[in-house]
Amino acid sequence: MSNGNRRRYDAEFKRNAIALADEPGRSSHSVEQSLGIGQGLIGRWRKQMEKDGELAFPGNGVEALTPDQKRIRELEKKLADVEMDRAILKKALAIFSKTPE
Repeated sequence: MSNGNRRRYDAEFKRNAIALADEPGRSSHSVEQSLGIGQGLIGRWRKQMEKDGELAFPGNGVEALTPDQKRIRELEKKLADVEMDRAILKKALAIFSKTPE
């Protein structure tokens, strides 16, 4: 029974394991045994690579984003900052433009 200590493998390790399994004369099963990883992991990793390509294995808590998606996120953050600055300036203008009574 598992005690909750899952091993984590970085993207480079996964890509290297897939490359080893793709070498002539090697099988995924033999590579998994020699690396001491769970049975079937290389197959899952290979499917993820085929599906996501270079965006596969982004890391723990990291979203896999294309360069365009990253650029959109950056621009959305800048827009939010500019809108907040504008709101502050409008309030300041309203305060300073009041005529003293």
